[in-house]
Amino acid sequence: EIKALITGKPFKKIFTNRIDEVGVLAHFFNDVTRNIERISVDIAEGKRMSKELSVGAEIQKRIIPKEFTPIPGIKFFGNTRPASEVSGDSFDVIQAENGNSYIYTGDVTGHGVPAALIMMIVNTLMRTFSEIYANGYDVIVNTNRILKQRIEPRRFMTCVLLRWNVNEQKLYYTGAGHEHILIYHKREGACEVKQTGGIALGMVADITKIVKEEAIPLEKGDFVVLYSDGITEARNMEGQMFGITRLKQAVEQYASTSTPEELFANISKDFGLYVGEQFQEDDITLIAVQMA
Repeated sequence: EIKALITGKPFKKIFTNRIDEVGVLAHFFNDVTRNIERISVDIAEGKRMSKELSVGAEIQKRIIPKEFTPIPGIKFFGNTRPASEVSGDSFDVIQAENGNSYIYTGDVTGHGVPAALIMMIVNTLMRTFSEIYANGYDVIVNTNRILKQRIEPRRFMTCVLLRWNVNEQKLYYTGAGHEHILIYHKREGACEVKQTGGIALGMVADITKIVKEEAIPLEKGDFVVLYSDGITEARNMEGQMFGITRLKQAVEQYASTSTPEELFANISKDFGLYVGEQFQEDDITLIAVQMA
């Protein structure tokens, strides 16, 4: 049996009552084979889980927009990078039939499979309610109403939703406990850091009195930058965070001469140089929207 084990052939446990060297060897053999069986089960389970994660990651890739249909009056570009196989960060660009276009980003607590499931639920709800309601307030309130009924209490998703009204040529935002938004005013060459307000989706059942939609006064060439805390809380090799100040400075440095895609690329370059080879601990999302 030992020869069979060594050569990779089928083997059986050794049963003996002997207490001499042969008995000791038999006990050792049986103990080794038990561990091999456990490892084999773990490997099989690991392969199954890896396959399921790959399927989940592929579904998420299909949800996250890769190409952007032009929207009259604005230009935009964005992307997300997960910290693991699947992501709790989300963003989407939705062109509704009611004259509104929506751009949002969200960040679920934690990352991995549970966060990814919530991300996909929110993505579906956002797309559904953007066709039903005519403003960001109602989209956020009703997304929260349905989401709260379907997730465990300790899970929630911060979010900020932009609404571009093509007829008015105005941009609005509705915050749900997310990070700040950065508003770059080309005329002054300065970037405003604005709190989004509100409360995270899934924390309380009724947020009708907590969230609100507000207009963002913009001129041609101005930018609005959305991000997740995977950027501002990322650390370099010395343990220092990238922070909101560095992000603001990067926007001010590049925005005046950049398209949304160029601004995205330049910020990403500075971010990459700062964090270096440091392990990515959280999902990362960045979106740049420019008044055309």
